[in-house]
Amino acid sequence: MKTINNTIVAIATAHGIGSVAIVRISGRKAYEIGLKITKKEHLIPRFATLCYLQDKYNEVIDEAIVIYFKSPNSFTGEDIVEFQCHGGTAVADLVMNEVIHLGARVAEPGEYSKRAFLNGKIDLTKAEAIAKLIETKNIDAVKILSRQLKGDLKKFVDDLRNDLVEILAYAEVNIDYAEEDLPTDIMDSISARLINISKIITNLIESSLRKEGLINGFNISIIGKPNVGKSSLLNKLLNCNRAIISDIAGTTRDTIEEDIRIGTHLVRIIDTAGVRDSMDQIEQIGVQKSIESIENSDIVLMMFDNSQNCTQEDEKIIDLIDKYSKNKKIFVFLNKNDLKNKFDVSKIAKYNPIEFSAKKDVNIVIETVKKYLDTQNINESLILTSKRQITEINAALYAIKRAYIPLENGELELFAYEINDAIMHIASITTEFERDEILDKMFGSFCLGK
Repeated sequence: MKTINNTIVAIATAHGIGSVAIVRISGRKAYEIGLKITKKEHLIPRFATLCYLQDKYNEVIDEAIVIYFKSPNSFTGEDIVEFQCHGGTAVADLVMNEVIHLGARVAEPGEYSKRAFLNGKIDLTKAEAIAKLIETKNIDAVKILSRQLKGDLKKFVDDLRNDLVEILAYAEVNIDYAEEDLPTDIMDSISARLINISKIITNLIESSLRKEGLINGFNISIIGKPNVGKSSLLNKLLNCNRAIISDIAGTTRDTIEEDIRIGTHLVRIIDTAGVRDSMDQIEQIGVQKSIESIENSDIVLMMFDNSQNCTQEDEKIIDLIDKYSKNKKIFVFLNKNDLKNKFDVSKIAKYNPIEFSAKKDVNIVIETVKKYLDTQNINESLILTSKRQITEINAALYAIKRAYIPLENGELELFAYEINDAIMHIASITTEFERDEILDKMFGSFCLGK
């Protein structure tokens, strides 16, 4: 691991042509380098200075705005100098090369955020929110992640940790002063508080899993037997001929995935191979992928053909609805309602099928999905936004549940051990990381310049 005393530099804006490119320096030599490249005697902290940037030969690189953030009042907690130069890659690269010549090194992905964490400027919840905020294309996700940046999750974790520490203190008092006259209802009070904490954690986990699609984007798969109009629906949703349409059954043999925006929601639409029995080995693989797409989707659009009789293949689709309806949001659509009805609608009546024609108008499909997605907005007070956070709080919940039995049996030493374990997992959501390789892996997933 490179020492934190090194001075780092990176282009903080996206690569490509643009009006402005920001080159950011952070570290103990940042101010010194800033003076050398600007040829200034001093820079006023937090004051935008328009000046020429010059190389080692005193040749002008660019005219730029320079801002100096003096330690500890910066994002990383170190001295930071930012050059807001003209956009494009050439100018920014010239500035970068000059800064490196003056003693800085190229920053690793996520190193600015990592330094901010190590210097106590942000906790892990804020760091993870920053990473997600950079990646997300979902407007609703921005609102959720901004709450973590404000510190809502940190406050929740701190309050939960304090409650567990208080419970642990009660238990240790009983261990250390077992012969003293302590309140007889203290164990009942501890048990009641643990039950309440368990409910709070359980509700948070369930809420977070339900809202996962808001952060990572929703997956929507289109399922049905061959020739029900799945590819026609996909093409209409995309407003282009993305999928091949044919009357020949089994035309779609693999999943086709595309991102679209429905209202404020970014979703991934997955067109799948028609579900049917087939001797074709490649088609069989496609059918298996269709089943897998159901398991990996948040929403499933099950399609039937109004112009055809209900077949054994349709019955298999109905079986899939029954199988997955408990843990997936499933909408049933009856396509080709512009043609004469032959399908026995009573077979799917209990699923409230929605009739439409993929060839004519798919607005009802869009509105149905949009209405559901809009109900998934953030109405809970808080959610977890990363798998790491969910893993840690799950581990804390299991430790609390394990603590019930020793508490009931009066085995307070074992009870205290389990509560300590719960506190450790809760605390690790925000700060308790000591292993460098874990931090390197976490912050290494960030983009360059952040």
